[in-house]
Amino acid sequence: MSDVQKEGEPALTHAGFLDCQVCVPKDWTDAQALEFAEKIFPCGTTNGWFIRTDPELLGGDPYRNQCCEFESHVHICFDA
Repeated sequence: MSDVQKEGEPALTHAGFLDCQVCVPKDWTDAQALEFAEKIFPCGTTNGWFIRTDPELLGGDPYRNQCCEFESHVHICFDA
């Protein structure tokens, strides 16, 4: 994980055993975010990462959640 993220640049913000989260510019597509996640933190499973969309697992938040640090970024969670 990066120690210092700059606005406009993607970053891995959480790396778990079966999940991860990235912070990416809002204008990135889901496919771009997924490609970044696989590049920076490969899933290692046959199916790879998939975007977490279950409202219960997201605590009612949208799957593209506003970043608190950068107005131009969103956080996206992935599961294995």
